[in-house]
Amino acid sequence: MSRAKLDGLRDELKRLERVVVAFSGGADSAFLAAVAHSTLGHHAHAVTAVSPSLAGAERDDCRTLSAEWGLRWTAVATHEMERAAYRTNDIDRCFHCKAELMDVVGPIAAADGATVVLGVNTDDLSDHRPGQQAALDAGASFPLVTAGFSKAEVRAVSRTLGLRTWDKPAAACLASRIPTGTPVSVGLLTTIDRAEAALKALGFVDVRVRHYGETARIEVGVDELDGAVAARTAIVDALRALGYRYVTLDLEGFRSGNLNGALSP
Repeated sequence: MSRAKLDGLRDELKRLERVVVAFSGGADSAFLAAVAHSTLGHHAHAVTAVSPSLAGAERDDCRTLSAEWGLRWTAVATHEMERAAYRTNDIDRCFHCKAELMDVVGPIAAADGATVVLGVNTDDLSDHRPGQQAALDAGASFPLVTAGFSKAEVRAVSRTLGLRTWDKPAAACLASRIPTGTPVSVGLLTTIDRAEAALKALGFVDVRVRHYGETARIEVGVDELDGAVAARTAIVDALRALGYRYVTLDLEGFRSGNLNGALSP
């Protein structure tokens, strides 16, 4: 285990003294929440932003993890769908989403005398993620970056600490399945959530259902491609029941964030 980096993370959290962790339940935010809790106790507050862009299963897992780990936890509603700039879904959609997050979580942190911290790791800095700038502009901090944690190191140290989230598949917000320029709606996010839930119920782990009008483009892990072909009838039936006319399988397999910057299908 990278003991030096873990010690560095704890030192950074101690320097901040009180933190509100933006807790989505993914490997990064879960690791940060767990370490913050073990380091700061009640002065660490995990807050989950609940909106149509958060998959129902992820919301439920945040609640479960908080109970398992004894976290001080709050779920709050965010309202990014009320922001026209978010619904438009241009290349800066994530900026408007994080701005809404900070508008909602910021007052909670202010009441606690705390700093909002996000589970951004060093690998995230190389991707197109305008939301990071929105968070920084609003006073958030990225302790994993300060301590030098990559995604692989987050997973490795999480495993050593016995956190069951160490190998949890990435679960970006549901809006990331919608190509840039296609408007975001609650109905569309709900359809995508149900589509991915149907595939997971069939046993697939790394899943994305990319929305292109009447077409669903499915991504699963490369090692799951054969299984997807074998289960094609069940997959097609499940997605057609949700309104898709065409169901396709991406032979390149799952790639996180592969729609970033894409202006059209």
